[in-house]
Amino acid sequence: MALLLGFDVGSSSVKATLLDAQTGKLVGSATSPEKELEILAQKPGWAEQHPETWWENLLKAIAKIKSQSNFDPADVKAIGISYQMHGLVCVDKDKNVLRPSIIWCDSRAVEIGNKALAAIGEKTCLERLLNSPGNFTASKLKWVKDNEPDIYSKIHKIMLPGDYVAMQMTGDIKTTPSGLSEGIMWDFSTQSLADIVLDNYGISKELIAERVPTFSVQGQLTAEAAAELGLKAGTVVSYRAGDQPNNALSLNVLNPGEIAATAGTSGVVYGITDKADHDPKSRVNTFVHVNHARNTPRYGVLLCLNGTGILNSWLKHNTGSIDYPEIDKMADSVPIGADGLVILPYGNGAERTLENRNLGSSIHGLNFNIHNKAHLLRAAQEGIVFALNYGLEIMRGVGVKVQTVRAGHANMFLGPLFRRAFATVTDSVVELYNTDGSQGAARGAGIGAGIYKDYKEAFVGLTPVKTIEPDKKSASVYKDAYDKWESVLKTQLSN
Repeated sequence: MALLLGFDVGSSSVKATLLDAQTGKLVGSATSPEKELEILAQKPGWAEQHPETWWENLLKAIAKIKSQSNFDPADVKAIGISYQMHGLVCVDKDKNVLRPSIIWCDSRAVEIGNKALAAIGEKTCLERLLNSPGNFTASKLKWVKDNEPDIYSKIHKIMLPGDYVAMQMTGDIKTTPSGLSEGIMWDFSTQSLADIVLDNYGISKELIAERVPTFSVQGQLTAEAAAELGLKAGTVVSYRAGDQPNNALSLNVLNPGEIAATAGTSGVVYGITDKADHDPKSRVNTFVHVNHARNTPRYGVLLCLNGTGILNSWLKHNTGSIDYPEIDKMADSVPIGADGLVILPYGNGAERTLENRNLGSSIHGLNFNIHNKAHLLRAAQEGIVFALNYGLEIMRGVGVKVQTVRAGHANMFLGPLFRRAFATVTDSVVELYNTDGSQGAARGAGIGAGIYKDYKEAFVGLTPVKTIEPDKKSASVYKDAYDKWESVLKTQLSN
């Protein structure tokens, strides 16, 4: 038997999944910790985690699988890693972590990125990086250089969170072009390190890890790591990718016209294109996708909406609703457009699709004689769908063709109203799957280790559990409701 092991190392938890390579069926799965991982915030806008904590919980997750499933460690043929994007890990020459990781939701480096954009030139950045340097990994390293010179002087290599986990397993410090692009350290015009960013920041290229392909044998478990994991020394680590590119992989989203979506606390739409293009206002981000190659280029265009499930959750806890199925049922009792009630869902910080404006959430057109709780619930779900569609219009402008949207059968996509509205408003077929990031990492490991001969073979056993077609009968009504919502948004943006 050949088994594949995937880890999804997030900022809230670590999930491990063991798959049967031949059938694609789940052998075991576990998450650690039971409660969310702590995020350290010493100052407003800061967010840090100790990398050692990721490793500790990874060990706990695999230990849970071992206690639940009777498998031979020698049957585990490959390991894949998915990880929270944009984090910064710094180690010295002895591979000791020098400071807590500055993770994805830390905003301390915003102004550093803005200054770099001005100094390098907006046109140059967008043409060669496809993004602004922004608040990404390179800018976070520049912050360490400016504010913690003693620590900076000891840095041997910098890594992304997944690179750190792989180092713990193999002893090797490596990264990928996809990972470098998410840190805004990749020059798309030269297909190499972004000298224009590193030179501007005064950062030596020697600090950047060796590059390896996303799908490749990137190292082998050391005897020490194997003993900690309860696995066999020499087992290959053959895949690593950031959480959103990996989520796309887990859904078999690899080609132009295919879209991966999530609708948890925040909402993400990740679309594939074969054109290295950019949004002139940097409202969406373009990264190297996991299956990118020179002769078959693949880029992932990422849209993030901060205010998604968090709005639904806020209403649940503040309107006396019992559970999400009840919310969906009440919302569906109200006609499309919520009798003129409009909600803008931007209440979870600055939104990139709004050019980093922190617009806040707001309610418009409230009529005390017409509207009730059900209208609020409907307007909220429609507002989230409309905001995602607003972002999709930006993605379409950079060459993303929306045909099929794939998502996990989870979070807001569990709701019939939400997924029906999403399919109709975006005019796309929505396919829902029982999969997740750790399963995607396991399949990626099988590709990288050569266990699968091609991508098609890697997705054995992955079939949609639901398919939702656009509702043609209600399309025009939704169009009118979207136009009204967009008009309210534009008015707010102009104020």
